[in-house]
Amino acid sequence: MSATSCFLIGLPGSGKSTVGRQLARRVSLPFFDSDHVIEQRLGCSIREFFEREGEERFRDLEASVIDELTAGPACVVSTGGGSVLRSENRERLHQRGSVVYLRSTPEEVFRRLRHDRNRPLLQVADPQQRLKDLYAARDPLYRQTAHFVIETGRPSVAMLVNMILMQLELGGVVSPDSPGSGDAAGRSPAR
Repeated sequence: MSATSCFLIGLPGSGKSTVGRQLARRVSLPFFDSDHVIEQRLGCSIREFFEREGEERFRDLEASVIDELTAGPACVVSTGGGSVLRSENRERLHQRGSVVYLRSTPEEVFRRLRHDRNRPLLQVADPQQRLKDLYAARDPLYRQTAHFVIETGRPSVAMLVNMILMQLELGGVVSPDSPGSGDAAGRSPAR
């Protein structure tokens, strides 16, 4: 049986990269953070590129990287918070693997990110209101794209990874008796 990819979506600061790294380790798949892949290609931070070229150019590049990562061999990918804004990204993610929405409230994310200066969309006068606006706009898109929704709340990273693996097992994506519960079936779950 070949493995299937798992893609993590959610607001900036919902824990996608941290959880994704641990999940990839547990299921013995390579891990990619789409924002880091983009920064490696650009040779500068997303924030710098955003300021210089604008959001539209960034979203073009992001769509290209997501297409490439989702079309490749099985892996775990943490996506940028705005990756779901483009319909082609939502379709590719949903069709090419199992999508897990790490759902965090704007208040939880603000608590985690209030001192972070590297997120371009939060460099505004009222970042908490900005997060509420982002949540209102993106939550329906995250839900539309996801096969599974995991409430992040306050569990540890290990607990979140276990919750994801349990959902993947219940959804028939991962075999419960495989090492680390990670030998995934080579198909996306029916929805």
